[in-house]
Amino acid sequence: MESPRIWGATPQECARHYACDDLGFVADDTFFRAVDVAAPPELVYAWLAQLRIAPYSYDLLDNFGKRSPPRRNRALVTLAPGMIAMTIFRIASFEHGRSLTVRLGSRRVARIMGDFCGTYAIERAGDRGVRLVAKILVRYPSGWYGDILKRAMPTLDLIMFRKQLETLRDYAEREARRTSITFFVT
Repeated sequence: MESPRIWGATPQECARHYACDDLGFVADDTFFRAVDVAAPPELVYAWLAQLRIAPYSYDLLDNFGKRSPPRRNRALVTLAPGMIAMTIFRIASFEHGRSLTVRLGSRRVARIMGDFCGTYAIERAGDRGVRLVAKILVRYPSGWYGDILKRAMPTLDLIMFRKQLETLRDYAEREARRTSITFFVT
């Protein structure tokens, strides 16, 4: 059953181990988001790497009004731990073609919104292409403000994350169609 904490993810996907689980992050809450993507895993990963320069969500809110690029910069697929992603995150780890893990890199944002880390995982999904699954770990600020965030954050995160995953999916699928890249299941 879908809830603000789980959108699109299966129980099996929620039960898996993700790279963010290895960061020693003590979480108050966990969210899962997932979409099917009709594109090969390498292309989906290339679009995840675009998060280095833009969040691909609601640009007015989370990109200072600047539009996230609708075309992929091929040079961005080269990642390294510590690189900035989505302005306020740092790349914690990655597995080329398979996953990207980020951790909030802004103490100021953590004081306001809480602390976050998460993994985007790309998994083959039979004849559907791939699944793009995100696990997000959240630690809320203490006190009354943190209590308010505990109630609001699952829905706020769902709104933003859903837009991000759908945008990345749409761009990857568009590029796959345009370049005639196909994904065949054997």
